[in-house]
Formats: sequence, C-alpha cells, structure tokens
Amino acid sequence: MRGAVIHAPRDIRLETLDDPKILHPTDAIIRTAVTCVCGSDLWAYRGLEPVGDPHPMGHEYVGIVEEVGGEVTHVEPGRFVVGSFATSDNTCANCRNGYQSNCLHREFMSTCQADHVRIPNAQGTLVATDEVPGEEFWPGLPAVSDVMGTGWWAAEAAEVEPGSTAVVVGDGAVGLCAVIAAKEKGAERIIVMSRHPSRQQLAREFGATDVVTERGEEGIARIKDLTGGIGADSVLECVGTEQSMRQALRSTRPGGNVGFVGVPHGIAVDGQELFFSHVGLRGGPAPVRRYLPDLIDRVLTGRIDPGRVFDLTLPLDQVAEGYRAMDERRAVKALLKP
Repeated sequence: MRGAVIHAPRDIRLETLDDPKILHPTDAIIRTAVTCVCGSDLWAYRGLEPVGDPHPMGHEYVGIVEEVGGEVTHVEPGRFVVGSFATSDNTCANCRNGYQSNCLHREFMSTCQADHVRIPNAQGTLVATDEVPGEEFWPGLPAVSDVMGTGWWAAEAAEVEPGSTAVVVGDGAVGLCAVIAAKEKGAERIIVMSRHPSRQQLAREFGATDVVTERGEEGIARIKDLTGGIGADSVLECVGTEQSMRQALRSTRPGGNVGFVGVPHGIAVDGQELFFSHVGLRGGPAPVRRYLPDLIDRVLTGRIDPGRVFDLTLPLDQVAEGYRAMDERRAVKALLKP
C-alpha cells in the first residue's frame, strides 16, 4: 500500500509500505475513504518536535472495514466507520468516566495518511454509520474524528453555557470547529482571535460575532474592552503556544474557565497568577469517542458542517503539497483522497 512517511523536517514522502495485518484479536483493518493533514502534524514537519527515524504519519481517518480480529463484534467487513485519533476499549474505568482518550489501553493513531490502516481497540474505537454516507458528507466525518471532536472538547472543558460569552484563541481547523461547538452549546457572543481574513469569514459563518486581530497584551486588552473590563466567561485555547495560553488565561473573567486543547509547546503556567485569578483550567487530548455518535449524527443530518475547514483537496500522492500548503498558510486543512 501507499503511505506518507516523514524523514526529516519538511521532508514528507509517499512510499510503498507493507499492508497492515491483524496483530491482535481486537484489531480491524480499514480501507481509507479519506484522510487528512492535521495542524498538529506540522509540529514535527516544522522541526519543533523531533522526527527521529523515518515513520508514517496521520491520525484522522474514515473508511470501510475490510477485516476484523476475533474479538471485534461491534463492526464487520463492509461497514463505513469513523474512529478517534486515540483508540480506546470504551470499557475501562477511564472510558466509563468519559475520558476515552486516557483509556488504560490507549494507543495514539499515527499511520492514517495511507490506503489502509490497522485500528487497535477496534471494538471500542470505531463507530459505524447505518449505511455508506454520500461523498458530500465525507469531509465532515474525518473532521469529527479529530478537529471537530477537539473543538467540542474545548467548549465543554471551558464550560460554555447558553447565553455566555466565549473567546476562541486560534483560527486553525480546531479553532474554527471550536466556534461551531460554542455556537451549538448556546454561546450568545463568540469572539474569535484571528489575523486571516478568509478564516475570519468562515468563523463568522460558523457563528462568531466578533473578531479580534490583536495578539499578546493588546489582544488581552481588546477582549477586556469587549467584555465590560473583566474578560470572557469561557476561553477556548486552540493553539498550544506560550503566547496563546497566556492570552487565554488573561482574557478570562474571574470564575470563568479556559479549555486548552492545543498540544502544549513551551508552556509554563504561573501558579501564583493562576491561584489569584480564580480562572479554571482544564484540557488535554479530546475524548473524541465520547462525542462520536452525537457529532456523526449532527454532520449527517446537516446540522453542522465542519468539513468546510478543508479548503484544499488533494490525491494522496500529493500529500507533501498538503503539508506545504498548510505550513505556508495557503490552506487551513488539507483533505487527502487515496
């Protein structure tokens, strides 16, 4: 089969790899319908995370089941499935508490930019649709497998409530999906922090009511100006840098909450400042599996359309261009068709 492999920063190649095989009775093999490049893939691509030896890439996927292990009874060959970037048995104590991304048997997916993918913990990870969805829905479903589920978690962790004011820090795919989530959860005012006109427009179409272009202390001051001087009820941090976290924490009102879902890089939170701010802080890898049935239904019924974050569609053999386009901000998110 074909699969994307990273060799070094800015060196992505599509190579011929061994076909995946059932290694454990809890595995399934799927034929990929569509996959994509994630903003978090860019950390390694840009050299901000070590690459090490060449290895496959990709953690977002939807597809058709081709083979299952002996302990997989929930899905069968021929079913169209959506899964999470973090696999889970969906039965352990952490899963039952709603944190499937911290399953005791968790594995992070990392080989999905390929023709076929082995899915560990398939029984608990994969959710099948009633029938194969029309291809018009396919972009929205890989979004659900990560960025939409992560945006939803950001809104939940920040405790967005009906009538509240929410701020979204970041205008990448996760940030844009966080706007959708805040809107779905009833936020009355949604302020997106963005410097890119095309992304600002999409954010407004998703439900954003205000745009703040300033960053750092100027951005914080602007949020305070828009919120009566005290800050927002909920702030959804969707970037993962020291600046974005500081901006999020200082844009939140006393008693408000920050949901941080950007993978942290170089972040150190000042305990004294957090203590006296009365700001709640919760985040981590999104428990996407918890949300999958609901989010899949919202996509297939047309209630939400997170697939619009894919503004570049390429064949799998042009995966390197997908990375380049996102790195150069010529695309929000690249959809790949095997």
